[in-house]
Amino acid sequence: MSDEKGFWLYDLRVETVLDGREPVCRHVEGESFRVEGENLVFAKGQRVSMYALSAILPLLPAKQRMTDARDWMSTDAEVACPDPHCGGRFRIHRESKRWFSHAETTGLPEARGTPYWKQEGST
Repeated sequence: MSDEKGFWLYDLRVETVLDGREPVCRHVEGESFRVEGENLVFAKGQRVSMYALSAILPLLPAKQRMTDARDWMSTDAEVACPDPHCGGRFRIHRESKRWFSHAETTGLPEARGTPYWKQEGST
C-alpha cells in the first residue's frame, strides 16, 4: 500500500436511537445498518425508513473520511428523522478503517484497475 495511490475510509454503523423519545415513523431502537465503502449493508430483518435514509445519506461519505478532531463531522454523530414530530434519531458510529486503491475505485479510463468488488476474496 505504501507505493500505491489510495485512501482510507471508515466503516460506519448507523443505529436507530430513541432515548425515550416517541417515534412517529417506524423506528425501532437498536436497528442498524453498516456502511462499507460505497455499500449499505443490512442484517436480515433490519429496516430503515426511506424518508429517514434520505436525511442520513448525504452525510455518510463525509463521515467516512478522516476529519480534524474539532470538525463538527468528527464530534456530532446524531441525525434526526426528517419528520419534525418524530423522536427518531440515527447515531453514526465510526468503526474500523478500510483501504481503497484509487485504481480499483475510479471511473477514469486511464486510471482503472480491476474494481475492488471483483477482487479475489471480496464479498
